[in-house]
Amino acid sequence: MTIEEALAAGAPPIVAILRGIGPHEAVAVSEALVAAGVRLIEVPFNSPDPAVSIAAMAGALGDRAAIGGGTVTSIELSEALAQAGGTFMVSPNVDPAVIRRSLDLGMDVLPGFLTPTEAFAAIGAGATSLKLFPGSVLGSAYVKAIGEVLPAGTRIWAVGGVGPANVAEFRKAGVFGIGVGGSLYKPGDEPEAVGAKARALVEAWMACEA
Repeated sequence: MTIEEALAAGAPPIVAILRGIGPHEAVAVSEALVAAGVRLIEVPFNSPDPAVSIAAMAGALGDRAAIGGGTVTSIELSEALAQAGGTFMVSPNVDPAVIRRSLDLGMDVLPGFLTPTEAFAAIGAGATSLKLFPGSVLGSAYVKAIGEVLPAGTRIWAVGGVGPANVAEFRKAGVFGIGVGGSLYKPGDEPEAVGAKARALVEAWMACEA
C-alpha cells in the first residue's frame, strides 16, 4: 500500500516514526498502530536491521498500511528500502539524486527541508511532499510563511515536537500531515502502550476536522 492508497482509504496523514525498533517487535507494534488508526509507518535506517523490520512489516501489513523507511541518505539505502518492500522514503535532507532514484523505484518521497532553497531543490527533483524538520522549533508561523511561496499542491508535513497538544495549531497553519517519533514510540515500548498513544494522536487530529 502506498501513502496515497492509505489516505484514500481514510487513514489520517500521520506518520509513525519507529526509530530504534528491532525486527522482534516490529510487527506487533505496527499491528497496534494500525488498530489505532495510524497506517503510515516509518522505520528509520539507523535502527537495528531496518530492512528486516521493513520486510516483515510489509509482509504482514502491506495491504493495510504504507510501510516506509526513514533517514534514507544515499541511493544505496533507497534501493535497499525498495528491495525490502517499502513504499515511501523519508530523508532528513534534500539530496536530488536520492529523491530521483526513489521516485524511479516507484516510492513516494518525503525529503526533509529547513529553508526555501532546500524546499525548491526538492520540488525540482520531483518531490510534491516535504518534511519540515524540526517543526516545533520553527513553529506554526514558519509553516504558514513558507507555504505561501511554495507551488500550489505542495504538501508540508511537520515533524519534530508535534503531537496532540499542538497539532491543531499546525493544522491551522496549513500542514498537510505530521510525523511523530519519540512521543509515540521508544525502543522497548509495549505495543499496547504505543497503541494507546496512537489513539490519542488520531483523536486529536480528527478533532481538528470536527
